[in-house]
Formats: sequence, C-alpha cells, structure tokens
Amino acid sequence: MKFIGTVNKSPAFGTFKRITRAICPVCLAAVLAAASAGCGGSRKSPLDPEKPVSLTVWHYYNGSQQAAFDALVETFNDTVGQEQGIYVESYSQGSVSDLESAVRDAINGKVGSSAIPNIFSSYADTAYEVEQAGALANLSDYLSQEELADYVDSYIEEGRIAADGSLRIFPTAKSTEIMMLNKTDWEPFAQACGLSLESLKTIEGVAAAAKTYYEWTDSLTPDVPEDGKSFYGRDAVANYFIIGMQQLGVELFQVENGEMTLNLPEEALRRIWENYYVPMVKGYFGAYGSFRSDDVKTGDILAYTGSTSSAMYFPNQVELDDGSHPIDYIVMQAPIFEGGQHYAVQQGAGMVVTKSDEAHEYASVEFLKWITQAENNLRFGSVSGYLPVQKAANSIEKLDQVIAGQGLEVAPKTYDCLTTIFSEMEDMTLYTNKSFKNGSAARKVLEYHLADRAAADRAAVLEAIAQGAGLEEAAAPYVTDSAFDAWYEDFCAALHAAADQ
Repeated sequence: MKFIGTVNKSPAFGTFKRITRAICPVCLAAVLAAASAGCGGSRKSPLDPEKPVSLTVWHYYNGSQQAAFDALVETFNDTVGQEQGIYVESYSQGSVSDLESAVRDAINGKVGSSAIPNIFSSYADTAYEVEQAGALANLSDYLSQEELADYVDSYIEEGRIAADGSLRIFPTAKSTEIMMLNKTDWEPFAQACGLSLESLKTIEGVAAAAKTYYEWTDSLTPDVPEDGKSFYGRDAVANYFIIGMQQLGVELFQVENGEMTLNLPEEALRRIWENYYVPMVKGYFGAYGSFRSDDVKTGDILAYTGSTSSAMYFPNQVELDDGSHPIDYIVMQAPIFEGGQHYAVQQGAGMVVTKSDEAHEYASVEFLKWITQAENNLRFGSVSGYLPVQKAANSIEKLDQVIAGQGLEVAPKTYDCLTTIFSEMEDMTLYTNKSFKNGSAARKVLEYHLADRAAADRAAVLEAIAQGAGLEEAAAPYVTDSAFDAWYEDFCAALHAAADQ
C-alpha cells in the first residue's frame, strides 16, 4: 500500500465514465478478453429438463423485498426454470452481517454450518475475500460480449475482482444516495428564514441551513437557552468520505494492479471535517436512532442523505412525546460539495456463484440473467427502491411501462425516488472504489472514526452547556485548527493501520 498526502495529478487519476457512455478502451479490452474465454451465447447447455438441477440462493432481503424476490423465484421456477431444468430455492439469512457470517462459516466448514450455497448476495469487499480463497466461479465463461454490453458498464467493472479481470460479481440490484426532506416542517422554517430548496443542493448549503434551523428553533423558546434542534443527518458516513473526496478531485482508495494507494490530502479532508464534524459537534446535524429515517420520525431532524432503498422507511408522520402529526416529503438529489464534480455513490450487493460443476454454474448464471431482465428487475426495484442493472431499464419510460404492463402497485415514495435518479442519470457519474485487501477494515475506519469522535465531543459540549456555557463557548475547543490537526493525524494513522493489517 502506498500513501499520498496530496492530490494525485496523474493523467489517469479520477478518470471515470458516466454510466451511459461507451466503455473505455481498457474496459473494452477486458470485456473482449472475457468473451474470448467463453461466451454464454455459444455454450451448449449442460442441463437436462428431465433431471433438474437444484440451486440454493442466500440473500439478506427481508419484508417486502424478500416477498418480491421470492415471487420472482417462483415465477422463474414455473417458467424458464421448468423449461431448462433448473429449480431455485432462496433463503434470507437476516442482515448483511448475518449473511456474511453464514457464508464464511460455510466456506470454512465450521461445525454446524450449512452447505455453501450455489449463489449468494455479496458486496464487493466480501466477494473479494471469497475470491482470494478460490471459491468463486468465473462468470465470464458463461456470458457473451453482447450479453455483458446490456448491463451498465460501471456495474460490470465493479464485478471484475479477479486478478485476470474476469467477472466474479453479477450485478443484480444497485442503489445510490438521495436526500429526503420532511416537507411539512420544512416549509414554515424556510418561509420564516428566507430559504429555498436550491440552498440544499450543496453540502455547504445544507450545513448553513442547519445552522439557521438550530438558531430558529432555539429562538422559539427564548426562556430555554441553547435548545435548538438538528436539521440534517446522514446514513453511511463512509460514503460521505469516499464520494465527498471524489467530488473534490481525490480518489481516496486508488487501486491499480492490485495495489492500493491512499490519497489523504489535508485540504480536502479539512472540508470533509468542517462539513460533518463541526455541525455535529454544534448540534446542527444529528444522529440519534439506528437510521436517520428513525430520527425524522421522532422529529429530531428534518432531512437526511441515505440509500434509494431507504425511501420506503421515510415516515408518514412525526411522533413526539406530546403527540404526532402527519408529514409530506420531498425527494432530492444528494447534495454535493460546492464547486465539486457530480459524483454519486454506486452501491448495493450483487450476486456471486460458488465454484462447483458446469451444470450448476451454468444454471446459476441462467437464473441471474433472467432476474436482471428489465421487466423482472424493475418489478423488484419498484418494491425495493433498488436501481435496475441493465441500461435499457434505467428510464422513467421503462419503469412506467413495466408498472402498467404488470399492474404493479408502487409506493409513491419509492416511485419518486427512482424517477428522481433516472431523471438525473445523464448528469451524474456513479462511483465505487475497486476492491482491495483489507477493504472492509478500511471502510470501517471511514464509517466510525470521525462519527464516534463527533458523538463524544458533542456529549462534552452538551455537558458544558448544562453547566451554563453558551454553544460557541462550549464548542470552541473542538473546532480549532489544532483540533483538526490532531484528528487528521489520528485518522491517517488509523486508516493506514486498517489497510496494512
């Protein structure tokens, strides 16, 4: 691993293509290489409908997402699966962490563990670990160049985690981030303080609006000092680091030929710190429940940045100690840094196929190709809030066509979330860093290091306020240049330690 403390200015640095553009020559070469290794379109089926192959799929879907996925599996079994001789059984393992633990136990042959499934949902970091153990099938052997071209290019590239660039992760459902706002309680505040939704398009604008909201709510109870309320929160602080740095022209984890270089320029990280840690310490931002949608429900914040798949959890009412009231919502693009490039996070697990025999691997890919066809993928996405993975499916027109054609009932919040992203897809660049050794450990540093420090220091500020200090006096020791310098040094050390372990 290398470390660079200033912005990388090399010509190749930060070169990413919008998802609607043609793939770059390097990517095309990789696709051609994969195609020459084996084309699914020309491979003779090893299946026999008279002797069906049984497949086991593990995933982490629950509730309505699980019901939608199970319905797809049932439809497949009754149609294409029956014709080809494939029978699929799907099992939810609970949460993502539960699924990862079950997979590791199965691969390691832990006593009492289940047999390793033929297919399982996996994020890139986990898939990379399993690939290093030699347990994943080469999906390039079963997909033609024409079939690969149907999928969003960046989704396919994310799945090329093998040393030779061949495909190991099949994209099945993706997501990005949006901003959701409590419209009902935003409007009187915005009117009183002369704000508009335009002011929420940048991260700096959100921080400024949050400061104004804290001061405005504090002024509503003049007999109670410093009881202002938080305006904004965010899920996935690691995304804030990775995408925020990308917007500022810095690829935080730069991976080339399997080697990861850390780019940690002080100036860019200062902007990250100033627009998350400082508002958190001063109470302008907040994080109280398990997720920020929980905090909207309890009235602790008005807005948050989270996954498109979180739209269904945005509450219909705010529940306070002394009563509740219904709220409406607004879906917006996630804010970006002022003057920054329009990058948005590309996230969401794909599915991997475990090494077995040709019949089971072939059958697994046939199932994955079927569930990612536009009509099937949008059927799942209209319930889950996940984005479809084929290029032709990423449009409002196609979504409306599938909803009408299949008579689907789609929650307005989920529909608005998907259409907001579809309408902006031409102008944004989806990004996810390439996988690397110890990537999960490094991401945990991004997720918790600054957030945990902000929470601890906010508690100290509240204690000082309780002792009679004003907000600015109480927060002063934590927002100085020296405070940033101390955090920066500690953060860099922690990230190095995680990446090198």
